[in-house]
Amino acid sequence: METQQIKPSPILHKSQDKLEGYFDEIGSILGYPERKASFAMYAMGLLSEGERKSAEPIAARAAGGDPALCKRYHDRLCHFLHGSRWDDIAVRQYATVFALKELTKHEPVEVTIIDDTGFLKQGDQSPGVQRQYTGSAGKIANCQVAVSLVLATGNQHLPIDMDLFLPESWTEDPARMNKAHVPIDVGFRPKWQIALDMVKRAMSANLPLGVVNADAWYGSIPAFRGGLAALGLFYTVDINATTEVTRLPKEGEEIGSTLSVLDLAKALPASAYRVVTWRQGTRKKLSSRFAHVRVRVEGRDGSEPEAQTLLLEWPEGEAEPTHYTLSTLPANTTLRELVRLTKQRWRTERAYEDMKGELGLDHFEGRTYPGWQHHISVVLACYAFVLAVLRRSFPPSARDTGAAGAFESSPRATFRRLVHQRAAQHRSRAGRLATSVPGLPPTYHLYVRGTG
Repeated sequence: METQQIKPSPILHKSQDKLEGYFDEIGSILGYPERKASFAMYAMGLLSEGERKSAEPIAARAAGGDPALCKRYHDRLCHFLHGSRWDDIAVRQYATVFALKELTKHEPVEVTIIDDTGFLKQGDQSPGVQRQYTGSAGKIANCQVAVSLVLATGNQHLPIDMDLFLPESWTEDPARMNKAHVPIDVGFRPKWQIALDMVKRAMSANLPLGVVNADAWYGSIPAFRGGLAALGLFYTVDINATTEVTRLPKEGEEIGSTLSVLDLAKALPASAYRVVTWRQGTRKKLSSRFAHVRVRVEGRDGSEPEAQTLLLEWPEGEAEPTHYTLSTLPANTTLRELVRLTKQRWRTERAYEDMKGELGLDHFEGRTYPGWQHHISVVLACYAFVLAVLRRSFPPSARDTGAAGAFESSPRATFRRLVHQRAAQHRSRAGRLATSVPGLPPTYHLYVRGTG
């Protein structure tokens, strides 16, 4: 593979001090030295090359084969995840700001992507688990589903927040909710409401959002679109083929009849569709046929603007369009720009793959709601740090040459290599810096000062 020939940028060797400072700042948010130590241990476990990245195997690796020490570390991690009260939102927002400082040096945040991902599970004890559809598996499966919020520049996706969807089978069962330690003020929220709550949280933290993207599971809900519009945000969201609209006339035309977006797409002349290329892929240019028209959406939410743009994608050779997208971007937005912003969403799955494959996003085996939230926070913090280091080393201005070009063409391979390289260096330095404080693994002493 091309990425195997990459020579790490010299700046990668400076990331050690950055990581220590990063964990020091997170430690100040956590509030207690013991929490800081546990956070460091858990994060180092996620950054390691271990196959499983849940609490028990992380403790076992830190203990180096000592059963008594393994149990002690496991108990510490379980308390950190399930019994320790610390501010998940504060940790996630610090990690976001840290990463954005690097990601936005060369390009702004353009898009906020709302999506969800599934965590396959066995049994019925994990919070939120039931048989439900997950796009990760492409079918109905026994799983948890998390709604996510992702910020995207022109070249990178940064997941900044996640929240667990609790189906009504859970929220209507107080005993089950209590057993999973779900806070009493957490009730049923549809996924679109969870998404809006995360958007509001990001806005309260003054994070840059850009245009909001979402698939038809969200975009087809008028209250979701209206919620975004009420917040003053532009959106480009997919809708179902059955959504009814009325085409707004151009000057001199009569207003059209109300049609489903599918019927409207079929009624347009072939000349209305143009081939648009939105990105250079690793093997070929990504392009398709698109048309856009101004419409009024029937049954729209009261906060939605009356006039919106309907973007239609009808690939060559398909019997009918494959995507229907509503946009509140200004009417003079070009077709090419509308397509480019809308298509930003399709790279989000790659971020999920990186976090699941390299940082154990879906490895959590606990059965408490706070534990799930804490696990997600540590994963997001680790991902934000590694992404910042990658972007510092491979800026967009150099992405067509050398190592930077390899990063853009195969980011996951480069991500994996950097994670493992840093983990190896941290383990080596941990051995040199370890102290004799009883009960703490060497990795603690990289980041914890004065906890003895």
